[in-house]
Amino acid sequence: MTACGTDYLNKEWLSRSYILVYSFFVYFFPLFAIIYSYFFIVQAVAAHEKNMRDQAKKMNVASLRSSEAAQTSAECKLAKIALMTISLWFFAWTPYLVINYAGIFEGKKISPLATIWSSLFAKANAVYNPIVYGISH
Repeated sequence: MTACGTDYLNKEWLSRSYILVYSFFVYFFPLFAIIYSYFFIVQAVAAHEKNMRDQAKKMNVASLRSSEAAQTSAECKLAKIALMTISLWFFAWTPYLVINYAGIFEGKKISPLATIWSSLFAKANAVYNPIVYGISH
C-alpha cells in the first residue's frame, strides 16, 4: 500500500497491533482528552457565570453585562462551540477508524474510494476546525 495511511490489508500481528495502538493514541485518547478538557472548561465558565449572577444580585442590578451581551450567556456559547468541535472531530475521524478496523478484522470488503474519502475527510479536520472557531467567535 503506497497511500498516506495505515496498512490494514496486511494480516500479520505486527500490522494489526500497530493499528490497534495507533487507534488508541490517534483516536480514543484525543477524543477523551477533548471531551475531558471541554467538560472542565464549560464547568469553569458556568461557575464564573453563577458568581457573576450572585454579584449582580448583591449589587441590586439585573445583570453585570450590557444588554447586548446578556442575551446569550458565555456558558451557552461555549457549550455550543464545545459540542460543535467534539462532533466535528468525531465525525471526521470515525470513518477512518471504521475503515481501518474493518480491514484488520476482515469485517467487510473495503473499496479504495471509501479508503480515500475517509482519509481525506479525517485529515481535512485540520482545515475546517479553524473555520468553525472563526465563525463561532
